[in-house]
Amino acid sequence: MSSFQDKIKELLEKREQAKLGGGEKRIESQHKKGKMTARERIQLLLDEGSFEEFDMFVTHRCTDFGLEDKQYYSDGVVTGYGTIDGRLVYVFAQDFTVFGGSLSLAYAEKICKVMDKAMKAGAPVIGINDSGGARIQEGVMSLAGYADIFQRNILASGLIPQISAIFGPCAGGAVYSPALTDFTVMTKKNSYMFVTGPKVVKTVTGEVVTTDELGGADVHGTKSGVNHFIAENEEEGIALIRKLLSYLPQNNLEEPPAEACDDPIDRLEDALNSIIPDNPNKPYDVKDIIWAVVDYNEFLEVQRNYAPNIVTGFARFNGTSVGIIANQPKYLAGVLDINASRKAARFVRFCDAFNIPLVTFVDVPGFLPGTSQEYGGIIIHGAKLLFAYGEATVPKITIVLRKAYGGAYCVMSSKHLRGDINYSWPMAEIAVMGPKGAIEVLYQKELNEFETQEEKDKFILEKETNYKEKFATPYNAARYGYIDDIIEPRNTRFRIIRALQSLATKKDVNPPKKHSNIPL
Repeated sequence: MSSFQDKIKELLEKREQAKLGGGEKRIESQHKKGKMTARERIQLLLDEGSFEEFDMFVTHRCTDFGLEDKQYYSDGVVTGYGTIDGRLVYVFAQDFTVFGGSLSLAYAEKICKVMDKAMKAGAPVIGINDSGGARIQEGVMSLAGYADIFQRNILASGLIPQISAIFGPCAGGAVYSPALTDFTVMTKKNSYMFVTGPKVVKTVTGEVVTTDELGGADVHGTKSGVNHFIAENEEEGIALIRKLLSYLPQNNLEEPPAEACDDPIDRLEDALNSIIPDNPNKPYDVKDIIWAVVDYNEFLEVQRNYAPNIVTGFARFNGTSVGIIANQPKYLAGVLDINASRKAARFVRFCDAFNIPLVTFVDVPGFLPGTSQEYGGIIIHGAKLLFAYGEATVPKITIVLRKAYGGAYCVMSSKHLRGDINYSWPMAEIAVMGPKGAIEVLYQKELNEFETQEEKDKFILEKETNYKEKFATPYNAARYGYIDDIIEPRNTRFRIIRALQSLATKKDVNPPKKHSNIPL
């Protein structure tokens, strides 16, 4: 009969065996690709010594295709919980050294367990993806495992923050779990996501495309919008996740973490008084305004390379976490198009779900015209952003910087969509359309009667000046209470912080219903 010490020795040996995953050769192969192992990633992500692992000794239950003779402890995914900056998080990391990280039913059950625990505990869940997809030998059971995970992603949505890191392949049905989560991080060299791979694409459509061209980090960071953060390597990706979590609450019932701040709330930014060009058609970088007014000039931009005509991201004002949305005059004059509307709408809805106040900087000439936009459904996509702002019950502060024209004025967190505090800079133009377009509509008959272009230009200039004085001014909107105050630009930081302080106890609710039917 074995002694108690033998049992302990056996346990320790099995633990060491589990930690080796698919073995030293496969670990070496992983490192040669510039990739860390599942446990190395978790170790770097979590606070030192905080990881508590679940289901280390789980193995698959497949007896087909010779798999009964290939058993590895943990079965290709490492799961458990730990802390990030002292705050509880649940985590799973797919292990490519075991069956290429392919998903079995037992593997899926491990992921489902940590997601269930995360929901019960009210803590974020972070998934690190590095998998060849479904374990074909298990057939429909592997597919069932994916669907079980998807169901939990759906139930957890809006309840706890969900973050996905793509640090290797993620293809086929596997892509839908990251797509259902709140944020995804990809690395430049080793990450890719697609529903069907290059071989299938070539067979079905005849297109010849590389893995990177089809689903690399740059593709999803610039063209599809599937990805939110592009990292140079895994270390940077993990640092981004830790940074992102610092702005987020643990769950939908908590407030975002507040930090001590010694950046003066009344810090004046004199440069803002001259940042807007005199020429209304001349661009500037709205991020210069954001950096100037937030705490310590720190701004974590989300989807930086996708739809750059709108800027989204997280910052703090006097230690309070906020979500920032800003039109970007530097790209397409800051116009709203399909991609910008989708990008901003999803960000607004995330912030509202997790009690993060919204600060919106407006400089928008309207919606992008053209057949490609209309055929692509700009009406529906623009309505998403409109819906998101109107549905949001968190504190909403809006600053009109320069232009706010037409329907785009309404959409960008206007007073009419329950904007709490709406400010304007004195040079702002709030109107149905720009002066030139308005004159051409209002005085079409008169303009047709002029014999020379010189007379016409003089008439237009005169009427434009009158139009600007009467309509394209913040004082007109302020007259009706649609703008709460017209503020000096250099004072913007102070006014936002005071507004946030006044709204700290805000309570607003939507009518009771099962759920809304957002225009999708």
